[in-house]
Amino acid sequence: MATRRAPSRWASRESRQPLSLLSLGDLRWIQIADFVVTGLLNIAFAAGLWRALRPGRGGTWGPLLIGAYGIGLVGAGVFRFEPSWGYPPGAPPGLLEDPGWSYALHGVAFGVVFVSLVAACFVFTRHFAARGERGWAFCCAATGVALPALYLLAGLLSDGGEDSRPLSLLLRAMALLGWGRASVLAVRVRGSHTPAGSGIG
Repeated sequence: MATRRAPSRWASRESRQPLSLLSLGDLRWIQIADFVVTGLLNIAFAAGLWRALRPGRGGTWGPLLIGAYGIGLVGAGVFRFEPSWGYPPGAPPGLLEDPGWSYALHGVAFGVVFVSLVAACFVFTRHFAARGERGWAFCCAATGVALPALYLLAGLLSDGGEDSRPLSLLLRAMALLGWGRASVLAVRVRGSHTPAGSGIG
């Protein structure tokens, strides 16, 4: 998306920034809409999961966590990051020392997105394991492990400097992995799910 939003020099600058910073600047509406629309789609997905999975294993917590994930994405779009890391042009390098309330709420929304998605991975690990679908169970578990690992690595590589490209690339990898996992799960449940398994949640 960043490479489509501006000519080469600014596209290069945008490619070094975390996705949240793209909700600032002249074309901020694109990233804001991305967060909000993706969140609303996941809330709708959660409603469908609630009907499809109950009363099987994961039929309660799976949909609730996906719904929380969607709500967090909407919140990340509504409450924006603050200018930092030199973006938009003219912003100070590194993170702000005294950020405002919008930044704080954006951080809360990101926390909801991250925690709910990781937890959902392990709920669906149990769900697919109970159905004897080991491949799907492994993929969910692997995603649940990879997301925190990428987050920790991103934190280690973030030194607050003006060039945040390593952090940006890792956060984009997290977004691709997390959003991709949710999309594949939706296709899987829609295509071939029949309630099975014992227990609720």
